[in-house]
Amino acid sequence: MEQRTERVEIEGAGFVARLTPGGRVGLLALHASNEGGTGELAEEVAGRCGATSLVFTQPGPRPVHITSARMAAEHCALLTDFLAHVRVTVSLHGHMRSTAPAAIFVGGGNRSAARLLASGLRVLQPEFQLVTDLAKIPAALRGLHPRNPVNLTRDAGVQLELPPAARTTGAADVPPRRVVDALAEGVRMLTPPR
Repeated sequence: MEQRTERVEIEGAGFVARLTPGGRVGLLALHASNEGGTGELAEEVAGRCGATSLVFTQPGPRPVHITSARMAAEHCALLTDFLAHVRVTVSLHGHMRSTAPAAIFVGGGNRSAARLLASGLRVLQPEFQLVTDLAKIPAALRGLHPRNPVNLTRDAGVQLELPPAARTTGAADVPPRRVVDALAEGVRMLTPPR
């Protein structure tokens, strides 16, 4: 299947959604223009693993941040298609927590998938600290809202909140190779056998 794009407006902000169909695991980047490297990471890992990816970008110099729970399926046909096709979602986000500059927060409603994905990311330690205990993840980064798209697929999913060093290299929105490799390994663990 070929890549599809759709222009959508959410709360007055224009977005371009880009869906690359693949398997039943989906990589989602709702804030690719605000959270550099997340869109690139979603597409590269999905391509490696045969997964589905959906990336939202905003044209123009000043992207706005609309919370995940407000980017509901009714705004976008491609998001509706993604949610209907994918079994489990890995939603990629960026955080700038000065108190946790090396923390990768592993949230989302599917806690068994979160632990499995985290096992693939363990190779990133000690450079990055994996935080899987929801009580230790800041409330706004837990990815538990019932309208958050990460929780709207059949088996819900995992919300990864990545610090800048885990999603960009210097000034470029190019994810570090080490993170791409580790995330791809984690996504493979979520992929059901054929």
